[in-house]
Amino acid sequence: MGPTCTGKTALALALARRFPLEIVSVDSALVYRGMDIGTSKPSLAERAGVPHHLIDVCDPSEPYSAGRFQRDALACMEAIRARGKVPLLVGGTMLYFRSLTHGLAPLPEADPHVRSSLDSLAQASGWPALHAELAQHDPVAASRIQPLDSQRIQRALEVLQLTGQRMSDLQQQSKPPPVRLARFALLPVPRPELYERINARFGQMLEAGLLEEVWRLRERGDLDPELPSIRAVGYRQLWQHLAGECTLEQAADAARQATRNLAKRQLTWLRADPGVVWLSSLEERELAPISAALASAAGKIAAKTLC
Repeated sequence: MGPTCTGKTALALALARRFPLEIVSVDSALVYRGMDIGTSKPSLAERAGVPHHLIDVCDPSEPYSAGRFQRDALACMEAIRARGKVPLLVGGTMLYFRSLTHGLAPLPEADPHVRSSLDSLAQASGWPALHAELAQHDPVAASRIQPLDSQRIQRALEVLQLTGQRMSDLQQQSKPPPVRLARFALLPVPRPELYERINARFGQMLEAGLLEEVWRLRERGDLDPELPSIRAVGYRQLWQHLAGECTLEQAADAARQATRNLAKRQLTWLRADPGVVWLSSLEERELAPISAALASAAGKIAAKTLC
């Protein structure tokens, strides 16, 4: 696990050269086909060298939920172990990781009409105002959500409207699936350097053709900015530029800021998990804990396979 732009993919590929593993992506944007540049998707050559799972599994027009991820990931992990390999989960979508460690609450499916209504309210009064409304009805959920985290504010209010119950109460009903994960978080650079990397990487994405990638998605005609795929960081801001709502420079600045905010949220999630082992550099001695865990898992799976 780890914030965006910390080198998770590179580390996973390096570990795959040493251990018999297959990679399971834990990323809410990598699931979408045709969204390659803005998601920093592993290349076809990298995926050919090491089996990857849960990449390009659905069209951008399809919402992909944490519940679907949980089902898909558990099935992938079982199949990988059956092949005598170790499943290595890699990514930064913390809600997806949480679905495997804590389970999922019995929440309703998304309702496009409710979401459209909430979006209209947000346009009129701003997401901080809706966050304040959420705090009145579900203070526990509001305390976990930043005032500008539009997706999570919208979801909490949506659940409240659809069920009449607070999302924080429903989340208490979740049960973890029967799987145990050794959890490692990668943060090899100080935060200022991480933000510099984030800023530089978005410029590299633009040079690689990200604007054209978003343009192709818009030209399809069947996608809209409220879909989870288009709300992904970088895509949402460039979509707004192509809609004439801002300049390219403004969109790029907003995307960089949104990515920095994402990194902050990822760090907050990780630091609240007491079971995480932090990897502060990519030096061999710092990687000893994850190397030992992989070696142990590989040995156990090999022993079961022989039996």
